[in-house]
Amino acid sequence: MDPAPAALIARIETFYDAVPRDVARAEEHGGLVLFVREDPGWPFYARPAPATTAPVSADDITTVRHRQRSLGLPEAFEWVHEQNPELQTVARAAGLRVRPAPLMVLDPDIRPDPATFSDVPVRLVTPDTPDFVGDVAARRAVAAVGFSAAGTAPGEAGPQTRDAAVTELDVAALEEEAARITDGRRICVLAETPTAGALASGMAIRVGSVAEIAGVSTLPVARRQGLGAAVTAALARALRDGGTEVILLSAGSEEVARVYRRVGFRQVGTACLAEPAPPVP
Repeated sequence: MDPAPAALIARIETFYDAVPRDVARAEEHGGLVLFVREDPGWPFYARPAPATTAPVSADDITTVRHRQRSLGLPEAFEWVHEQNPELQTVARAAGLRVRPAPLMVLDPDIRPDPATFSDVPVRLVTPDTPDFVGDVAARRAVAAVGFSAAGTAPGEAGPQTRDAAVTELDVAALEEEAARITDGRRICVLAETPTAGALASGMAIRVGSVAEIAGVSTLPVARRQGLGAAVTAALARALRDGGTEVILLSAGSEEVARVYRRVGFRQVGTACLAEPAPPVP
């Protein structure tokens, strides 16, 4: 791991704090901020408050967990270990299971080419594409299938499983997707063939000059063919072309991190996710 300078970690922290504030209210509970969505969508988490100098306490975690339960939210906490090194011990003492993940940043001199990783075409999804609704539905279905079988190992789930996972999108969700893509806050890509359709997908979330690549997923039947790397490269290239200075991501495992290293990412820290530990049988 290449240690990140404090200035880079500070930019990443500012980004993580800014992303939810666009669609969620921020509730401060001691040294933690809980983000609560104002509309339907993927629920957010609690993070250390960026402006506080006091360390997060076990009482802070307990208070937020009670609040999350009262709101019907997952009891989830995220942070960067290098910024809050004490939180891992506190979270575990509070009964949470901590899952560390490599926090990676793209080398600033690299502008990756997706064609070097796969011959399957990768394209940007934009509101003016012929079937924007179908593209958005396909991206989400690929992600649902891919993340239900985590890792990089091949499997049987393919286009039929993807098609069965397609859900109807409401107007508000489509309008939000279109608006965010149009103003540059979101970038979405699909890797697809004319016969099989979408085989891999991914997205990036941008705030100012910092962006995070997330949701990179490949149908199990199409894995280990370079599609994850190609999707990541396409997103990174589009971000670079748009003037993004810091491009980051967190890898779900060391195995997944190896894919991102091929594209030009290097580990600069550790992203931590804490959730309630499963009950002991």
